Amino acid sequence: MRHALLTATRLWLPLAIAVAGVVLIIAGHARSSSPAAAAGVALIVVALTVWLLNWLYRLGVESADDRDREERAREYFDEHGRWPGE
Repeated sequence: MRHALLTATRLWLPLAIAVAGVVLIIAGHARSSSPAAAAGVALIVVALTVWLLNWLYRLGVESADDRDREERAREYFDEHGRWPGE
């Protein structure tokens, strides 16, 4: 369940927002001087922002995992006098 929720947040939410933006852009160009096209562009920017924030969050979590692995390896080295896996 958690994986499905993460996939929805990381992939489907920005995609749905972007599709709504494209629909508004297309609908806004059908009539002249319609603010719908501008709203569509804004929604595409929002979709890119959501995607970028998700990507940056994943980078941060991955970096924290790397630091944790390094810390465990150092603790192992302190106990055994060699690096794990050597």
